[in-house]
Amino acid sequence: MIMPAWIEYFAVAVCAITAVLAAEGKRIDLFGVMVLALVTAVGGGTIRDLCLGVRPVFWIEQPQVVWTALIAAAVTFVIVRFTHLPSRLLDVADAFGLALFGIAGTEKALAYGAPGIVAVLLGIVTGVAGGILRDVLRREIPWVFQAEVDLYATAVFAGAVVFVLLREYLPPSETHRYIGMAVILVMRLVAMKWKLRLPTYRTRATDD
Repeated sequence: MIMPAWIEYFAVAVCAITAVLAAEGKRIDLFGVMVLALVTAVGGGTIRDLCLGVRPVFWIEQPQVVWTALIAAAVTFVIVRFTHLPSRLLDVADAFGLALFGIAGTEKALAYGAPGIVAVLLGIVTGVAGGILRDVLRREIPWVFQAEVDLYATAVFAGAVVFVLLREYLPPSETHRYIGMAVILVMRLVAMKWKLRLPTYRTRATDD
């Protein structure tokens, strides 16, 4: 089964929006915001396609993806100049992008013959790599590496594993991808609400 195009476009738009929201307080001009939006929207998928040997990568083959990211970023750029958006909106928007891109990446990897565990890893890369590049350009520690961020890549891992197992052991169904997305989204939102996190790396020397 082929991933519906609207899912990838929606994921690109959401990730572009998160880039604009993340630029708040960084004194970045419109061009810089557009660069952040593009990097966030296509960064993870580009790395995934390069790992899979896909040529050309998805946004070169589908330039509509680039336009989607640019338009979403421009609209958000204008809105935030006139309206104050809730600070939590960035986290929620990022959670949706994480869920959509995480499963899209996993499904594309499976379609290109990747083993299940490799597909899961490429799903994680697709979901989080764009955000990592965004945060590096903002001179911030990427969210995925911050102990204070609640179940980020872990949520993608869980959803991707569920998706791969459903595809492996049940008859083919489009429902599988939506279940995987729901697992990622629910885990991320619940973790944000209840502050659920993995244990932080500590040593005896750190405790002392």
